[in-house]
Parts: sequence; C-alpha cells; structure tokens
Amino acid sequence: MNIVAADREVGEHLVRHPDVDKVSFTGSSAAGRKIGAICGEQLKRCTLELGGKSAAIICEDANLEEAIPHIIQGGLMNNGQACVALTRVLAPASRYDEVRDALAAAVTAQVAGDPSNPENLVGPLIAERQRERVEGYIAKGKEEGATVVVGGDRPAGLDKGHFVSATLFADVRNDMTIAREEIFGPVLSLIRYDDLEDAIAQANDTDYGLAGAVYTADIAKGIDVARRVRTGTFAVNTAQGMDFNGPFGGFKTSGIGRELGPEGIHAFCEDKTISLPGGVELPLTD
Repeated sequence: MNIVAADREVGEHLVRHPDVDKVSFTGSSAAGRKIGAICGEQLKRCTLELGGKSAAIICEDANLEEAIPHIIQGGLMNNGQACVALTRVLAPASRYDEVRDALAAAVTAQVAGDPSNPENLVGPLIAERQRERVEGYIAKGKEEGATVVVGGDRPAGLDKGHFVSATLFADVRNDMTIAREEIFGPVLSLIRYDDLEDAIAQANDTDYGLAGAVYTADIAKGIDVARRVRTGTFAVNTAQGMDFNGPFGGFKTSGIGRELGPEGIHAFCEDKTISLPGGVELPLTD
C-alpha cells in the first residue's frame, strides 16, 4: 500500500494511469462524478462511496429516551463530517414539539472543545473553508425560514480551531437547502411528517441513498420501513450504519458498488473462464 499526500492533479494522474485497473474512492459526490467519468472513458472498474443526507425516522411509538442518544451519535459523529450522518430527523406531527425539546436538550449538552479531552463532544472542522461552508448553510437555513433552536454560531472562547457549535434547526421542510444538500458539519434538521407513509416518502425524496435509521417499539414495523427506504444501509433502533462484515455503499448519488464484506472483496476481482477440449480430465499433472 502506498499512501500519497497529494493534490487533485496527482489524484487525477493516478486515476488515469493505464497501470491502474480499478479505482476505489470515498469522498464527495462531486469528486466521485469526476472520477466516474474518467473511469467511464477508459472502461476502468470503479467503486464510489460518496455523500449522504440520511434520515432518522422517529415513529409515534418510539421511546425518545432510547432513540435520542442514537440520533445524536449518528448525526453528530465526527462533528457531522461523516457520509452516513443522520442529518435529517423526521418526527411525527403528534410528537413534533416533544421531539424538538428532547433533541434541543441533547444538542445543547454537546460540549465543544479540544477533542483530546474526552469531555468535549464536538471538535473542530477539518479546515477554515469547511467552516465557512457550514456557516453558509446555517445562514441559508435561516433565510429559507427554518428556526435555529440550538447553536447556529461559533462556540465562545474557542478562537483556535475551526469550530461551529452543534446546531439544531426546527420548522425545516424537506425542500429546503439544508434538507437537500450535504452540509458535512454538526447541523441537524428536524422535519415534520403526517403519517408513516409520508415519513418514508420524505426519507426517499433525496438525491442520496446511503444510510438511514428508524426508531420504533415494533421491530417488525422497523424492518418493513428499512426495506422501503432506498438506501444501501439502514438501522433499526440503533445508529450503527455500517457493519464491517457486510456490504456498505449507496444508491443514487451516494455511489456505485459496495465496500466491506465479501462483496467488497469481489469488487477487486475479475472472473475468468478457461476452456479445455472435450475429454480432458482434471486435475492435470506436470
């Protein structure tokens, strides 16, 4: 394995190089489109694990004390810089205010600071340009009519590091920018739904299809929801969106192919058929 710290020019050179038979890429959908186009020109195999805008569906019968910690973990892991992040939280209209208040308390408890301190739960973003991007989305959310319940600013007293406070938006519609585009920061959008059919429809109403989750007292119902949401992975009553023993990848603009599990190994193999004349018996010896 060679690990090369390089820029886009070097990355494109590696993708185009004739000695490279297969490209496996994890990153943004924009970069994945470029890599996929190059591989398409050369009829080169590729696996693309790209972005996401995953939904966490809270059913009417969900236990919020159990569900909310999973949603916080799944939505704010790595400061929201995770392709599988549960950034859209779908709550039933009958419990919307209750879910909003429970999420607000949980997001407020996410202390920002030096990530080497285990008491700090929100660290800095990867770069200043990413902080500016996240802050641009927060401004867009306000502009389009969403309500900042918690956060929406930079945490006080943290002048060193690219910090953004953990943020919760309420009154979000699924057609708003913050519900459509991958923010890649600690920002959650709380969306209202009328019934379970509406929740599934809104979960599927996205360009992405990487992950998702459902929280319910009825496991059979949760499995049914999991089957109907068009994503590569889906969790029932947990935030675990990836099993290293099983295939991982997405539908739609979340990628092509699968990583991990036997399927991830098969993606790096080519089948070959060797034909022999009739009557030849195996095994052959020298």
